[in-house]
Amino acid sequence: MIRVGLTGGIGAGKSTVAEMLADHGALIIDADAISRELVEPGEPALHLLVEEFGTNIIRPDGSLDRGALASRAFADEDGTARLNAVMHPLIRAETQRRLADAEEQGAEIIVYDMPLLVETGQAELVDIVVVVDVPVELQVVRATGLRGLEEADVRRRIAAQATRDERLSIADVVIENSGDRWETQRQVDKLWEQLHTVES
Repeated sequence: MIRVGLTGGIGAGKSTVAEMLADHGALIIDADAISRELVEPGEPALHLLVEEFGTNIIRPDGSLDRGALASRAFADEDGTARLNAVMHPLIRAETQRRLADAEEQGAEIIVYDMPLLVETGQAELVDIVVVVDVPVELQVVRATGLRGLEEADVRRRIAAQATRDERLSIADVVIENSGDRWETQRQVDKLWEQLHTVES
């Protein structure tokens, strides 16, 4: 089994690369999906977040108001650190559980899709680190245009994440995603061939 850590900054196109790898047959473990599951009503993480950030982050139906949480958590370094202190240990524990399950099931190539792989020190969980890379200004354009986020919010999130150089410094493979989808697909196809070479 090969464990691939897939990371990249907001707006870099990491989800697109994950989808391409899934189409090839990789098993995807999505840290963002895990994070969303951990803050469902009744889950311990939601209670811990309320303790840190107050009841205003909860909607009338009892669910998490992600926008309200983001405005508090990404307002400054302290808020981001408090959010990370709650979520990262829980995400890491659930990831390790899912990796173990995948290994027991005989999965050959597992992709751990984790935006904060560098920041959380989880590169040690994987065999190969793949970084999806684009210039910072393109991250901003994509995150505001495709995801509808406010530019100031996007720039705060970028500032709270590892720098581009920090991600690239731990990369075994870089997917340069500034071009069109076909160019990205070509790079992913090449990566898939390399992974099978490593596996064999």
